[in-house]
Amino acid sequence: MDDDDGKDNAEVEDEVNINETNNEEMVELVDDSVQGFFGHKDSVYAVDMHPIDQNIIVSGGGDEKSFLWRSDTGEQICELSGHVDTVQSVLFSKDGQYVASGGMDGKVFVWKVDSRELIASLEGPDEVVWLDWHPKGTILLAGANDATIWMWQIPSGNCMNVFSGHAGPVTAGQFTPDGKKIVTGSEDSSLMLWDPKTAITTLKISREDARFHREGITSLAINKESALVLTGSTDGSAILVNLSNGAILGSFENHTESVETVGFCNVLPLSATGSVDNKLNIWDVNTMRLRQTCHHEDAIIKLQWHLDSPLLTTCSADRTVRLWDGRTGNNEKTWHGHQDSILGFSLSNDGKKVITAGDDHVCLVFNV
Repeated sequence: MDDDDGKDNAEVEDEVNINETNNEEMVELVDDSVQGFFGHKDSVYAVDMHPIDQNIIVSGGGDEKSFLWRSDTGEQICELSGHVDTVQSVLFSKDGQYVASGGMDGKVFVWKVDSRELIASLEGPDEVVWLDWHPKGTILLAGANDATIWMWQIPSGNCMNVFSGHAGPVTAGQFTPDGKKIVTGSEDSSLMLWDPKTAITTLKISREDARFHREGITSLAINKESALVLTGSTDGSAILVNLSNGAILGSFENHTESVETVGFCNVLPLSATGSVDNKLNIWDVNTMRLRQTCHHEDAIIKLQWHLDSPLLTTCSADRTVRLWDGRTGNNEKTWHGHQDSILGFSLSNDGKKVITAGDDHVCLVFNV
């Protein structure tokens, strides 16, 4: 009887385990996406949406490839080949005429979107970390692992300037929205403001200032007036700086781990910080006070405020994309579909479509 009972109990346990496994699989297989692109053979690290025809998408990944594809059909338009190492950044120019890719091989390639013609093959950095296009012209900026920033004129490919001054990898950077300055942040914990024409540093803040970051900068954002910059750091803090005079206005300190992503709201005096500690914090820029704390189940990798709205979207290592109301902190919607961390996303101008880049080698399309 004992043996039989033991056998019966084991069978019951097996059935319970099978049911639990099935339940787990059912949760994992929830897919809210409306379309996908499955051409990559490795993690997808970067994705961007054409600024005019928002059905045209570019993605780049660890398979050394980038692709143009359509988000409405999932159809591959073409492969943008040439890299011999991971593609870390892909980006359309602001007018949609060109698309650029930057890789760990130190190369930057630029194509004409309409003809798919390779018009520039650029070299110089040892490893490209990020790309940014000038807001009003075809000038391309690249931040590098060797502590430099490079700037080229497109389509000629002429190098206009090389910016040197950081002592570590340039982990974040961009043109100011008015196009008049360049702001960069580094693993050496320094923030620098540059004149694009002369490559002269007009402002530098580093850990020598006791009020600034003690560890490396991971991310930065500039408000639409080009007046303020917000920096995130591995030290768990985010710091607000006045770009006109270099004044440190304050530090946002409510995270317990690295702040990976930051952003400003365009319609209200709000900013947001996302961290490895799973928290999305929303701050009042005027009072420097914490307004809301929101939560993912794992590290937050990227946040983006919607263009003309107090809504913001986040992606996370918990495999979800989430929509939040920045005024209330309410989680308005959560999308599932990825089987691994979501490493980035691109948001349509109207805020109604999100394209994701996944560690599971897949890009997915979600309707808001």
